[in-house]
Amino acid sequence: MTLAAAPSQSPLIRLHPADNVLVVRHPLALGQVLPEFGLKVKAQVPAGHKLAARDIRAGERITKYSVVIGAATRDISAGEHVHGHNLALIDEYRDPAFGVDVQPVDYVPEAERAQFLGIKRPDGRVATRNFIGLLSSVNCSATAIHRIAAHFTPERLAAYPNVDGVVAFAQTSGCGMSSPSEHFDLLRRTIAGYARHPNLAGVLIVGLGCERNQVADLLVSQGLEEGPLRRGFVMQDRGGTTATIAAGIAAIEAMLPLANDVRREPVSAAHLKIGLECGGSDGFSGISANPALGAAMDLLVRHGGTAILSETPEIHGVEFMLTRRAVSEAVGQKLLDRLAWWAEYTRGHNAQFNGVVGAGNQAGGLANIFEKSLGSAMKGGTTPLVEVYRYAEPIDRAGFVFMDSPGYDPVAVTGQIASGANLIAFTTGRGSMFGSKPAPTVKLASNTPMFERLRDDMDLNCGAVIDGECDIDEMGRRIFAHLLRTASGERTKSELLGLGDHEFVPWHLGIVS
Repeated sequence: MTLAAAPSQSPLIRLHPADNVLVVRHPLALGQVLPEFGLKVKAQVPAGHKLAARDIRAGERITKYSVVIGAATRDISAGEHVHGHNLALIDEYRDPAFGVDVQPVDYVPEAERAQFLGIKRPDGRVATRNFIGLLSSVNCSATAIHRIAAHFTPERLAAYPNVDGVVAFAQTSGCGMSSPSEHFDLLRRTIAGYARHPNLAGVLIVGLGCERNQVADLLVSQGLEEGPLRRGFVMQDRGGTTATIAAGIAAIEAMLPLANDVRREPVSAAHLKIGLECGGSDGFSGISANPALGAAMDLLVRHGGTAILSETPEIHGVEFMLTRRAVSEAVGQKLLDRLAWWAEYTRGHNAQFNGVVGAGNQAGGLANIFEKSLGSAMKGGTTPLVEVYRYAEPIDRAGFVFMDSPGYDPVAVTGQIASGANLIAFTTGRGSMFGSKPAPTVKLASNTPMFERLRDDMDLNCGAVIDGECDIDEMGRRIFAHLLRTASGERTKSELLGLGDHEFVPWHLGIVS
């Protein structure tokens, strides 16, 4: 499912010979004649949308990349615009065919693997950035940790050039929640994942004192031992807001010399764990940015690294593309179990899992969740699916893996980072202003017009594939090289803009009481 370089002057893209729709490369006008396709356009059609390649009968399955994305709700004439007004979602049985597409990975010999300049931690893990983090056990301590972090201005950090910053990860839960519960366990797992993340050289966890998510219990339950670079404070024991802020500043000041005592050195790309995210997808995302990122992840896996696909609602309808690559029926069934959980979780709600995609997705040419999922799944490349994890679970297998999460960007990325991702690769078609800490985000544009319009936010233009400048494999190589440079310390556009201080959003489950 890849698109080779094609002449950019061609107005339509044929993704598969069996498809009954074509993708519009450039906006089409009513009455425009396309002799090379034998079509006359019967409506104004925006770029990224679909055009009927032939007459389609009411009820006939509509295919894109030879995958069913819905059925025609009425007769559609050749040259008509095909979108939500005449295309309905249909949910049919899809054979998981566990493992039938598994192909052995052609691993690069260890001595020949790509390298980046990383920061080795004492436990053997490798960091791509070097922050000190503050975490709140409960929303009641959120202001305190923000005030502590705000003290450490660039001027005050100038004496510690190897420290990337002091950042507060505040959250809106921690009390008023059932305990024990899945939500409670998930929140603690997420906080712990950040507390032990290799990109955080030091951590201060601050609580109020009367919340359900007690700091002492959090540390013990998650195996987080206190020491010079990991501390826990309770505001009610410290004497309140002013005293806690002062004590927090002093604690961070004591950590800074230790955190600064690092250097970057060449390490194998096998130490990279890259979270794969998409947001503001459009009709080009599944043609350029997503499959190109998949090609880059195939390279990463060959070099021993880990690619983390998430956003469970956004593989709905194309999960067979992943179960067919599962290394065992047990792994494939784990994925189906998570999808079944989501079907029950969203039942009766107008949620994306049940078919409805966002306004930006629809404007960009995606009619429903199946069409969006078709592109989203391509980020994972073609290598075997070796494991499936719950949200924020530590990822302990190298290769291509899946971590359960919502499709909402900050929630999904928060879980990936908590699971150990030390870089995020984020594809977008409509444009995203997202950034993350302590693992930086690289943003990949699906089309050139958006890339040019949002140059301050986009890192790479995958629209080069749509424009005929290069093919998917070449774009994948460009992405892989860019990720290695980013892992070595090259700043992303979101880092240059200072994004990532407010994008820590753990997944909320259950009631608030």
